[in-house]
Amino acid sequence: MKKFESDCLEKVYELASAEFNCSITELEIEVIQQPSKGFLGFGKKNAIIEVCFKDNCKRYVQETKTFKNKDVRIEEVSERIEYSNRTEEKKTFVKEEKVESFCKVPKVENKDKIFDNFYNEENSQSEISKIVIKKDKDKILEEVKSGIHLLFDETCYKIEKINVEFYDEETLYVEFLGEDSALLIGKEGYRYKALSYILFNWINEKYSLMLRLEVAQFLKNQEEAIYTYLEPIIEIIKEKGTFKTKPLDGILVHIALKKLREEFPDKYVAVKTNIRGDKYVLVNEYRTREV
Repeated sequence: MKKFESDCLEKVYELASAEFNCSITELEIEVIQQPSKGFLGFGKKNAIIEVCFKDNCKRYVQETKTFKNKDVRIEEVSERIEYSNRTEEKKTFVKEEKVESFCKVPKVENKDKIFDNFYNEENSQSEISKIVIKKDKDKILEEVKSGIHLLFDETCYKIEKINVEFYDEETLYVEFLGEDSALLIGKEGYRYKALSYILFNWINEKYSLMLRLEVAQFLKNQEEAIYTYLEPIIEIIKEKGTFKTKPLDGILVHIALKKLREEFPDKYVAVKTNIRGDKYVLVNEYRTREV
């Protein structure tokens, strides 16, 4: 039996539980003295108890102590740890091999190289011409006009007429006329760009043709603006031999590319993309790269 003393029963029970390292329910407790606060500090008494393990708990404590005191073979433990580590290393190695096999993907062409191929008129124009010649032009015009009417018949825009004709052997010219045609341009041309993107992807994919889209003279105004911008640039290129335009958006980059290729057929003229994703036209000596 062990004796514990404190100013209240709660604290004295906590002391006993901590000393025996078990729950208070596993202990046999005899209260020797009840606590008392006295009067004005006089006659104050602490709580005193005597504690021991209950009979059924003694056996558990003895077994626990016996187990703790058993000899442990350190060699066996070390061998087990080493075997476990080797197994984990094998699993990790197999996982790494699987990851490497999954990560082996085919190489993709450089973005600039893709653009160079896309805008390479010498190769693409001859291939496109062959495809167009095999098809009936009247049938192409009829299908394109029918498809555009189907797209706009259910819209709220008042479009009176949609002209579809060949601009040249490789390009379709599409023009929207009507009271609400200017609404198709949108603020800063964002609707025009979206419409141009949709129509180009359809026409190019199905008929292998390029597209010139005119809406309320928007294309004409854009061409005039870009030609004005390119006039001093052409003089600089003639003097220095190289130049990089400012970032150009949408149809402007195509107009600038075509104009500069016409002016400098013996130079390297291509569309490039900067780190922000903006496109610009680079003019340099033929087959040289931008530094």
